[in-house]
Amino acid sequence: MDFKNLEALIRFAIEKEKEAAEFYDSNSESETMSGKKQMLKEFAAEERKHQRMLEDYLSTGVAQKLDEYRFEWITDIKRSDYVDAVEYRPGMAYNELLLLAMKREEAALKLYNQLLEKAEDEDAKNLFKMLCQEEAKHKLALETMYDDYMAEMGD
Repeated sequence: MDFKNLEALIRFAIEKEKEAAEFYDSNSESETMSGKKQMLKEFAAEERKHQRMLEDYLSTGVAQKLDEYRFEWITDIKRSDYVDAVEYRPGMAYNELLLLAMKREEAALKLYNQLLEKAEDEDAKNLFKMLCQEEAKHKLALETMYDDYMAEMGD
């Protein structure tokens, strides 16, 4: 990834968030079970939230609510590090949907860490730190849901 400036970097991140939201939205329409459909729609909503944060930053130069954001260390249990990427197919099992989302969050976290390294001004660094933390939270939540589900299934 080679970006000419911060705006190009942020526009790239916005496109990635849009792409992720569209992925979850379009696949939610393929699901017949309401629980899986709803879960995919919730994933899409989270991606749109990140998109709005980035768009706000572009329009104002300052990420809204960044001043009140509390940075904290998020544990990485690395569950997704030990599984292969899963491709979406309609009707896939719940645990497979969780695996798919875990891998996508892992990729997003890696991307935001790379963009954080390229950011030069303090506001941009804080924006990408916040997005890293948000992706890390999602990844941990999904990995925990996966572990809990597998434990219920006797694995």
